[in-house]
Amino acid sequence: MHDVSAIGNRGAMTDSQTPAQNPSQQSVKRFAFLVAPEGIERVELTDPWDAVRDAGHEAVLLSTTDGEVQTFDHLDRAETRPVDQQVSEASVDDFDVLVLPGGVANPDALRMDEKAVAFVGDFVRSGKPVAAICHAPWTLVEADVVKGRTLTSWPSLQTDLRNAGATWVDKEVVVDGNLITSRNPDDLPAFNSQLLESIAHGAAAQESSTPA
Repeated sequence: MHDVSAIGNRGAMTDSQTPAQNPSQQSVKRFAFLVAPEGIERVELTDPWDAVRDAGHEAVLLSTTDGEVQTFDHLDRAETRPVDQQVSEASVDDFDVLVLPGGVANPDALRMDEKAVAFVGDFVRSGKPVAAICHAPWTLVEADVVKGRTLTSWPSLQTDLRNAGATWVDKEVVVDGNLITSRNPDDLPAFNSQLLESIAHGAAAQESSTPA
């Protein structure tokens, strides 16, 4: 059984190579951000990325191909970002946390890529924190790692999640063991907070209450 906490009812990206200076005594952690070549909801990539960098950690952009990825503001093309490493060449052992941004086309493409799905599945099974927002839990479903877990997502995914054996709830952020999930860009402050908290204390040890 997993401990579950749910909490009820902000970006330009910076270079991934050098973490921002931070006076904290905590060690620098490596956060893998996995996306498809296009269809990424921009703010769901850039906002957590900036939060990670501002906290003094390293952010690394993984994708299924090299080159650049195309982000979107809903249906409008936004900025492109350079890929740091192909997911086929990445190892779970090299990272401390996995972040899965949303956007409809992004996780839909990822779940068709065997290497990406295997990486996500291995990361979840490793016990390391995995944070997915909006439509990103589609990839968790494809990796067959949601059975018996409690998650949230963009509402249209709830049937897919339930069919895969998960319990779906309508909360801005849900922490179930090492899984952290949120519904949409409005939930990013809570999502980012739990993302960083997972490193400070361990995602599986989260203890949060649900506000009235």
